[in-house]
Amino acid sequence: MTTTPPSSAFAAAFAAVDLGATSGRVILGRVGPDNLGLTEVHRFPNTPVRLPDGLRWDVLALFQGILDGLREAARAGGVASIGVDTWAVDHGLLDADGALLGHPYHYRDSRTDGATERVWAEIGPEELYGITGLQHLPFNTVFQLAAAAGSVQFGAARTLLLVPDLLIHWLTGSVGAEETNASTTGLFDARTGTWSQDILRRLSLAPALLPPLRAPGEPAGTLLPHVAAYTGLDARTPVTTVASHDTASAVVAVPATEPGFAYISCGTWSLAGLELDAPVLTEESRAANFTNERGIDGTIRYLRNIMGMWLLEECRRTWDKEGLPTHIPALLDHAARAESFASIIDPDAPEFLAPGDMPARIRDFCARTGQRVPGSQGAVVRCILESLALAHRRTLRQAAELAGRDITHVHLVGGGSRNDLLCRLTADATGLPVIAGPTEATALGNILVQARAAGHVGDLTAMRRLVASTQHLRHYTPSGDSAAWDAAATRLDSAPSSP
Repeated sequence: MTTTPPSSAFAAAFAAVDLGATSGRVILGRVGPDNLGLTEVHRFPNTPVRLPDGLRWDVLALFQGILDGLREAARAGGVASIGVDTWAVDHGLLDADGALLGHPYHYRDSRTDGATERVWAEIGPEELYGITGLQHLPFNTVFQLAAAAGSVQFGAARTLLLVPDLLIHWLTGSVGAEETNASTTGLFDARTGTWSQDILRRLSLAPALLPPLRAPGEPAGTLLPHVAAYTGLDARTPVTTVASHDTASAVVAVPATEPGFAYISCGTWSLAGLELDAPVLTEESRAANFTNERGIDGTIRYLRNIMGMWLLEECRRTWDKEGLPTHIPALLDHAARAESFASIIDPDAPEFLAPGDMPARIRDFCARTGQRVPGSQGAVVRCILESLALAHRRTLRQAAELAGRDITHVHLVGGGSRNDLLCRLTADATGLPVIAGPTEATALGNILVQARAAGHVGDLTAMRRLVASTQHLRHYTPSGDSAAWDAAATRLDSAPSSP
């Protein structure tokens, strides 16, 4: 991936470390007054490892990939700063000497089964939402800690670092917690923007376990001597705190130049919602399972997590094992020619969360709900994409109602913005214009926050105007039969719930 004009057109280069569910990248971004370009200098796999005690992230391999990527960035020259973003909720535990107590658990590990009830026995779901404003997901950090309570490992823990903060700690030696990611833990007060001492006390968690908070744009430190020696970067190279939750970085790069926008950050997950000035902590919002997570500059990302392209990627993994075709363009071509609305699933049904045979689970869902069971690969992919578009529609309509906002258009960013069929279906389902792109929204947001901290770009509005003027965007106008989408929504709403 290269979208970079000649470097002489730019004032400075910034390195974005961007870790996703299946791969990590180091991307060099060059920023100037009217230019914004990216070059991927290194990509490496992110392959979870199943150990006897559960599914873990191979964080040492990830860190080595980061070091190798920064070495490539150094060879390209002129790195002014480094920023790190990853997924949310997962964390490493350090002992009193600062040593890592085992590889971090993967949020899809089953150890949190039953942990929700243990937390709710101390703080009911209504009260917990009133403090954190967080969507209930069984793998939220607060539930992971409840699952760990009583273990020897957790008993030895003295510091909790979310994954991006752990990687920054290994780069710089500094200890801190970036606030957009901290807001996803279930331990963060949505009103005050601080760790909730009340939650910590009632769950018998030591306040010292959680490090001081840092805001995007603040310095996180400079490189440790051995990191500088390996990468070839100057030891004085700053690591800048960015919006380290990858969705928060993606929202920074939403190319919105007019009010009334909603966004969908679509990758492994689809995160659909609004940007607000204050959290929505009503009982109606909790019942609808919306989350209030921090964005940059005190904004609130009011959204709901939808299962996203995980469904398709798990299907492709299964098909690959079975020797079936997995080439995305061919699958999408078959899906485009498949029958519309033959079968619809709820992407957020619990049976779709864990890794495994996703085509079989989709067929089982359709059979259980009395629908036609998709037989071909194209029919399965069509089912997934129409179901995601329907979930986008439902989520955005609920967000607008709960927040008292009108939506006039939708920005769809991230890897899903490359999926022409999904973008078209989302426009048809929502009845709203969809602007697709940029695909590399997370890396762009990471780089723009670094560039602003270095004085190379202005406020959030200016950053978004720069994205809109420099990145390739595609526009989709609603078409098709809105009554058919209404009927599909009604059919899904009346289907039996998951067992």
